[in-house]
Amino acid sequence: MTLIDTHTHLDGFARAGTLDGVLMRARAAGVTEMISIGTESDDWALIRDLAAAHPGVVHFTVGLHPCCVRENWANEVAQIEAFWDGQKKPVALGECGLDRFHLPKDDAAKAEQVFAWQKAAFAEQLGIARRLGCPLVVHSRGAFAEAVAMIDASGVDWTRVVFHCFSEGPAEMNELLDRGAYGSITGVLTYKNAENVRAAAKVQGLGRLMLETDAPYLTPVPHRGKPNEPAFMRHTAEYAAAMFGVGVEELASASTKTARRFFGV
Repeated sequence: MTLIDTHTHLDGFARAGTLDGVLMRARAAGVTEMISIGTESDDWALIRDLAAAHPGVVHFTVGLHPCCVRENWANEVAQIEAFWDGQKKPVALGECGLDRFHLPKDDAAKAEQVFAWQKAAFAEQLGIARRLGCPLVVHSRGAFAEAVAMIDASGVDWTRVVFHCFSEGPAEMNELLDRGAYGSITGVLTYKNAENVRAAAKVQGLGRLMLETDAPYLTPVPHRGKPNEPAFMRHTAEYAAAMFGVGVEELASASTKTARRFFGV
């Protein structure tokens, strides 16, 4: 069985000196490839070097996460496009997007300022993605309609867009499907209170399914409450297979095919 974790954060494991064990456990669980996601300039070179050190196993992306957008966002975004000139190229731009959930709660003016920076940084990254014609990994939390509107206005090819950690419902999934985009599914699928995510995954269908861990976050049942890692994606795959009424091998084959087609890996 081959599974691709389409969204994980390996930089923390690398800095902690635990990456070798993480990769070994992932392989043992059938997760043979993973995409390490860029969030800010401090991790881009690190995960590029990880991908170079583990060819065919680790891939990487470059992007400025909305929760990492600060006053100096333009200086960081200006560094992104040059990564596509390197010998080891990113497989996508991202993650980037909008996040209202983590805005300052006790300072409305500051929250408004930060969200304005997020929108500006997202718009600039959409422009880069359009120029490069590359896949785009979108983070959207509490701002789905605004993110969709910005992508609509950007001219980005919607068939190259994935909303990672999709946690909306069937209506929002249909909005993505109408545009040709994707929603990727995390271990949230296994949570008791996540019926909206299960319904959305069914709307998208097995033929367009992509799976991710978002490790070290969003650990699936039965390990919920512990730090997540790529190996645990097998539990999400097994749960999804039962939900779709297929064997886990068929589920893995379908999700891997979609991931390869989307990211070109």
